[in-house]
Amino acid sequence: MEKHHENVIKISGSEKILGGDAVFIIAEIGKNFIQTKEERSFEEYLKNSKELIDAAVYAGADAVKFQTHEVEDEQLNIAITSPHFSGSERYSWITRNMNATPLSFWREIKSYCDQKGIIFFSTPMSRKAAQKIAPLNLPLWKVGSGDIFDYVMLDFLIETKKPIIISTGMTSLEELDEVIEHIQKQSISLVILYCISKYPCPPEDFNLGTIEYFKEKYPDAVIGFSDHSIDGHNVDLAAIKLGARVIEKHFSFSRELWGSDHKASITPEEMKKMVMAIRAKEYKQIDVKPYYGVRDKELEGAHSQFRPYFNKALVASMDLPAGTILEREMVFAVRPKMYSKGLPAHKFYGILGKRLKKDLRKFNPILSDNLEEKEG
Repeated sequence: MEKHHENVIKISGSEKILGGDAVFIIAEIGKNFIQTKEERSFEEYLKNSKELIDAAVYAGADAVKFQTHEVEDEQLNIAITSPHFSGSERYSWITRNMNATPLSFWREIKSYCDQKGIIFFSTPMSRKAAQKIAPLNLPLWKVGSGDIFDYVMLDFLIETKKPIIISTGMTSLEELDEVIEHIQKQSISLVILYCISKYPCPPEDFNLGTIEYFKEKYPDAVIGFSDHSIDGHNVDLAAIKLGARVIEKHFSFSRELWGSDHKASITPEEMKKMVMAIRAKEYKQIDVKPYYGVRDKELEGAHSQFRPYFNKALVASMDLPAGTILEREMVFAVRPKMYSKGLPAHKFYGILGKRLKKDLRKFNPILSDNLEEKEG
């Protein structure tokens, strides 16, 4: 069988690459600059962020990744609590994150990372979040597991022509196929991270044979591993031996801090040990059998408990009178789909250009029976 040539993605503004023989290591800071239940000042959040960036540089990571929020087009204003974080209901938690991080915050973070010689990028959680940080001209986009069906946001990301990294923790194999085809037919460089959405994830739950399966099925993409385990780094070494060329780990000073992701994070010393082991190519000696599983097994994400909380539905982004022909900016994709009742977010392109049969108020669900067929 012909061997596929190793795909390599160049990172704009850096000598680093994604793919080939290199292993690219991401310290996922996410929202871990928030460390207390009580609100803190902008200055304290910035200080915490810079200290985490310094720690990631110390550990030898190639990049730090945060998460960017704009609550208006991400989360409906209803009381709902995700199973992975009982400390705050979602709307309040996202609003707190948004208020803590105006564009001036991200400008400061970008500047600091540039000074420290580490790549900075983010996971926007909605189209408006992506639009907020787009002026920073970051070299990559990350799309979280719960958002890979958000074609409203993907539409915007694809237009920027930047490489996109996606996680697979809330998708089935069939759904993943559709998303990857959609992104790749736009000639966008793609990284696919095998992932299980458990926080933290026990190492025995991994099915790393999926990495080999992805490598063969998606030869034009770079394959990686987003790891929520906290039990050492042998599983990461096994993932690399099987073909992962990107490793992403949540990153915090302590798993005891308050917030959604600290408990599934590794510490600076733990990350430093992992990075040293990877750079020393210790993965060549690792036994992959304990983590391999079944190569073409259905993804855990097909029945993830998080899907009802994180999948999105289409709603009106403004008051729209009957007779309006739907355009992109008239539509939001918001969580949680189970309460919105609108069409699923991946139906976005199917509704554009259709005429409304009746008035919609802002945040009303967009439903098939309220749409006339496209004209012409």
